[in-house]
Amino acid sequence: MSKKDFDAIVVGSGPNGLSAAITMQKAGLSVLIVEAKPTIGGGMRTAELTLPGFKHDICSAIHPMAMGSPFFANLPLHEHGLEFVHAPLPAAHPFDNGKAAILSRSIEETALSLGKDGKAYLDLVQPLVESWPKIVDDTLGPLGIPKHPLLLAQFGLKAMQPASWIAKSFETEKAKGLWAGMTAHSIQPLTNYSSAAIGMVLSAVGHLHGWPIPKGGSQSIADALASYFISLGGKIETNFLVKSLDQLPSSDAVLFDVTPKQLLQIAGEKFSPLYKWQLGRYRYGMGVFKIDWALDGAIPFTASECNKAATVHLGNTFNEIAAGEQLASSGGHPEKPFVLLAQQSLFDSTRAPKGKHTAWAYCHVPNGSTVDMTAAIENQVERFAPGFKDQILAKNVMNSSQIEAYNPNYIGGDINGGIIDIGQLFTRPALRLSPYRTSAKGIYICSSSTPPGGGVHGMCGYHAAKTALEDVFNIEI
Repeated sequence: MSKKDFDAIVVGSGPNGLSAAITMQKAGLSVLIVEAKPTIGGGMRTAELTLPGFKHDICSAIHPMAMGSPFFANLPLHEHGLEFVHAPLPAAHPFDNGKAAILSRSIEETALSLGKDGKAYLDLVQPLVESWPKIVDDTLGPLGIPKHPLLLAQFGLKAMQPASWIAKSFETEKAKGLWAGMTAHSIQPLTNYSSAAIGMVLSAVGHLHGWPIPKGGSQSIADALASYFISLGGKIETNFLVKSLDQLPSSDAVLFDVTPKQLLQIAGEKFSPLYKWQLGRYRYGMGVFKIDWALDGAIPFTASECNKAATVHLGNTFNEIAAGEQLASSGGHPEKPFVLLAQQSLFDSTRAPKGKHTAWAYCHVPNGSTVDMTAAIENQVERFAPGFKDQILAKNVMNSSQIEAYNPNYIGGDINGGIIDIGQLFTRPALRLSPYRTSAKGIYICSSSTPPGGGVHGMCGYHAAKTALEDVFNIEI
């Protein structure tokens, strides 16, 4: 038994930090989480950013990967207050002609809505829907020997392709547009290799689990994880900004829910020259510009399908979305950006006063951009929902620089913890036998800068904790 203050310390209380801490506490260790902010949660925070009574998700909002997470699935989070709400449709994608493509919980309904492209959609997504339960552990983890190599290869052959290649299998603008909205979640040009992966996964998970909303806000996920962790005997200390390892109590292992940039600043002196060089070369992707609105009424979308969806992708055609993402990746600011919009209050009445509503939206911008994209985003919403601007009571905007100031893990506004392109898909944050081990004994990285990357799923934290348990404590789980 360790004579240190704690067996393990986790720095950062985002979904991965909390998941790492829970994993180690469940294994019988004494674990402390330290968090720089007054509240825990990382990218899972909710606050009244505009007017009293209007609850806004500061970062993450809709949570398909939370439902699809093998780690979360094994936690009794409902017993700790977590409740998910489902909209009738996971997502909708309106067009200038007043019609919309949909992602339905039913893959058959989605395919039917795409007309002559229905078969192509089924050919693309159906195999993954069927195989996902068998390959999810391998997909949401580090490189290793897969349990189902043929199924994983079947997925990988399509997932590693550029989204633009897959788009050619569709004939209609409706199907191509829906596909563009799904793949633009990759936050990279749609001509990049592996940009198809996230589109396939989000579509398949939508059919299997939906794209749920946490009742009361994303903070409720963090609160449930923290409540469970404390019930296991874990401890949390907030308002604890870590700038040096010397600040921490003694422990046998420290796990950092931070990106390589902060890890170098905090613990760089402990690392080998090679590892420091590797972390220094780590690449960050596009940033985001985000708006939260307090609204006098629901968004008046022309396409009725959008009123049934918690998530709405605004960008019209594949070509328009692809051009905008390419421009933002190259340092430009699209006049008509691809906008990811969430309208949680339509389906969760706790988010706004009676009769009022909230909306949440962001677009991709060059990393570190301070350009004000408010007008561009609002014009895109108005384009598909005439009269939207008349509903605005108040707004809160954050450029990518302000987003990093709020959450230091979002370097330059990059909400994925580093670009997830083919060059960093398997080697994040560095090319090593284990991506979670640093070059220093007892120091690990458990953030979204490790596999499988961004999203609220906790799998980065789980795998990092599993590695630390085996290395330091000789515990296998």
